Amino acid sequence: MNHWIIAPILLPPLVGAVMILAMRYHMDLARVFSVASVVCLVAIAVGLTWSASSGDIQVYALGNWPAPFGIVLVLDRLSALMVALTAILALPVVLYAIGSGWDQRGWHFHALLQFQLMGLFGAFLTGDIFNLFVFFEVLLIASYGLMIHGGGKRRLQAGVQYVVYNLLGSTLFLFALGTLYAVTGTLNMADLAVRVAAIPVAESSLIRVAAVLLLLVFAVKAALMPLHFWLPASYAEAPGPVAALFAIMTKVGAYAILRVYTLIFGPGTAATEGLVGPWLIPAAMVTLVIGMVGVLGARSLGRLAAYAIIGSVGTLLIAIGLFTPQGAAAALYYLVHSTLIGAALFLVVDLVRARRAGGDDSLVPAPLMAQSGLVAALFFACAIGMAGMPPLSGFIGKLMVMTAARSSELVWAIWALILITSLIAMIGFARAGSVLFWKTLPATRAPGAVQIAAALPIVAVCGLLACVVAITVFAGPFNDYLIATAAQIYQPADYIGAVLPNAAGEAQ
Repeated sequence: MNHWIIAPILLPPLVGAVMILAMRYHMDLARVFSVASVVCLVAIAVGLTWSASSGDIQVYALGNWPAPFGIVLVLDRLSALMVALTAILALPVVLYAIGSGWDQRGWHFHALLQFQLMGLFGAFLTGDIFNLFVFFEVLLIASYGLMIHGGGKRRLQAGVQYVVYNLLGSTLFLFALGTLYAVTGTLNMADLAVRVAAIPVAESSLIRVAAVLLLLVFAVKAALMPLHFWLPASYAEAPGPVAALFAIMTKVGAYAILRVYTLIFGPGTAATEGLVGPWLIPAAMVTLVIGMVGVLGARSLGRLAAYAIIGSVGTLLIAIGLFTPQGAAAALYYLVHSTLIGAALFLVVDLVRARRAGGDDSLVPAPLMAQSGLVAALFFACAIGMAGMPPLSGFIGKLMVMTAARSSELVWAIWALILITSLIAMIGFARAGSVLFWKTLPATRAPGAVQIAAALPIVAVCGLLACVVAITVFAGPFNDYLIATAAQIYQPADYIGAVLPNAAGEAQ
């Protein structure tokens, strides 16, 4: 077994525990350990991605107990991609938190960040759907602590709303797991795929109920309409680096939909045939409209960024809802792009707040902020990426989604919607940028009194934008990897055969 597979799950909680026990009064030491941990995670993630690029699906059985009786972690191209994306995102987030001083505004920021990473890595690597629930709960607990970091009434209210809404989703998750176990007697994903495929259509009522409940749970996590209400306030009020890390949180829900509804309830599964696809795309289309109209109507920069995330979720789930290999490849490209550019946008929001009186991000004219030209350039780069304008990867991602949609009966509606909402987003971002950086008021204090912030936050934002440029310049080779990843996703027999060698023949 490749023991490196479990390293991303073990390293963060070990470092986090050491921080809580020995470094709570030593911020400099905690910062060093946090950065070192994230750098190690990036190196491990790159190694795992390289290992998975061969196409071999690797299984790590904890305690050497074979599936389906023991807990297993599974490394394939999809899980490796998500682990690498999370690790790469975490590095600029932690650097920004240090450079901006956010980590000093409350207790245990770096420890909570490590536990958050543990939950993310675990959700992407687990081969057991019950442990997917467990890692979701780790995410929920750590993210709540990060969300209310620094205190404040509005942040606490948004955090409570976030927790209550996600706890309701967790309750539905337990109901779904109980139903699945009652019918199949297993919660191992590969074993579930074999047993669900063997259930006659006439006896599939409970399985269909479980499939719908799971979809509702993942829709809550992904902020799919009409289950998106928790996101705008939660993301807008979260600390800047926390909101940037949360850019991948909605992608956990999207990942779960892609994994579960291609493996367990995949196309061709008689018991659940036609259950998800017919309404997932329409819901995603409405989500896209709500997100981009929210961008146009936002009255604060934080809300604008939050609604942009909702819009990106809509585009992403349109591609996933096609349930074709081409759609999956387009979805994965857009997933990587939207995570990186969304995180960069939230960091730019925090840069603006740090340079305006009282941390105000309202879209109203204000005195010219420090480093206005630089911050404006970063904002407009993020705006181009989020709106899907050339030359950045957002344009390529939307073009890939539209190309993949040619096989759908809703092709013209999807094309029209993506183009129209892109125009709406352009207008919304242009309006916000003109108010923030051009319609300025006379300065209320002498220029010498303006505090120029540290360089590290700017470096962190530029690092994220550099990643966006990289997947634009190397879109060809990157897309080849994603096409191979999508092909592997839609060959569930390979996944089942790796986890359950004796069931490989049944999965064909």
